[in-house]
Amino acid sequence: MTPDDNNTMLEAKFERLRAILRNTNGIAIAFSGGVDSTFLCAVAQQELGGKALAVTAASPTYPAAEQNEAARLAKSLGIQQIVVNSNELDIPHFADNPPDRCYHCKSELFRIVREVADRHGLMFVADGTNADDEDDYRPGRRAADELSVISPLLESRLTKQDIRTLSRRLDLPTANKPSFACLASRFPYGSRITEQKLKAVDAVESALRSLGFLQVRVRHHGDLARIEVEKDDIARLAAPDVRDKIVHMAKQAGFRFVSVDLEGYRTGSMNEQLGLGTQS
Repeated sequence: MTPDDNNTMLEAKFERLRAILRNTNGIAIAFSGGVDSTFLCAVAQQELGGKALAVTAASPTYPAAEQNEAARLAKSLGIQQIVVNSNELDIPHFADNPPDRCYHCKSELFRIVREVADRHGLMFVADGTNADDEDDYRPGRRAADELSVISPLLESRLTKQDIRTLSRRLDLPTANKPSFACLASRFPYGSRITEQKLKAVDAVESALRSLGFLQVRVRHHGDLARIEVEKDDIARLAAPDVRDKIVHMAKQAGFRFVSVDLEGYRTGSMNEQLGLGTQS
C-alpha cells in the first residue's frame, strides 16, 4: 500500500468519524484526558459545539495530576467539562480485583455519564475505544454494550496511530502523550486494592516521571514494587544516582523492595497470569 493510499484511508476514516458525531446531534463523552478521549472531544466540539460534553469521573484510581491535565485540556478545547466524584473502591467486587474488574468500573463510569447526558437532554454516551482495542482483553466492553455506549473511534476503524496522526494535525498536546491506564491496573488479580496502595503506586510513578521517564508502570506486589519503563530506559534507571532516588521514594511510599522488570514496559503485564491479551 502506498503512502497516498494510506492517506486516503485515513481521510475516509476521519470523515466517517465526523459524520457519526454530527448524526448524534449531541453527545456526552467519558473523558480522561488521554490520547483517545481528548481527540474524540476535540472533533465532537468542532462538529457539535455546545451539544458536546466531556464528563470526567474523579476517583482514587485517577491521579490528581491526570485530573488537572484533563481540566486544562477541556478548557483549551473549548468543550464543557463536567466533573463527577466517584469511588470505585465502594463498588461491590471492584476492590477484590477480579479479572473482570474493569467491567464493574466501566459500569459505574458509564452510569455516571448517562446520568449527566440525561440531565442535559443528550441521547448518546460515548467512550474512546479505538480499533486496536478489539485485540485486547477489555471486560469493560461488556459494560459499554449493556449500557448502549457508542464508540465512534472504533466504528470509524481509527487505530491508535491514526488518532495520534490526526491529533498532530489538530495540534493537540496529547498527540505524543504516553499511554495511561487507571491505577487499579497495577495490581495482580485477586490482590485487594486500597486507597493507600493506590497512593503508593502514584507516588513512585510520579517520581519516575519527574526524573524524565515518560512511559512507566509501577506494579504493586505487596512489599515489592516492580518497575516497568521502556527498554531503552532500563540502563538509565539503573544508574546509581537515579536508582538511589527511586529506591528512597519507593520506601517512603511503603514498599520494602524495589525491582526493575527487564522485559520493560508492556501493556497488560498483569494479564499474563490469565494468558489473555493486553489491557493496561
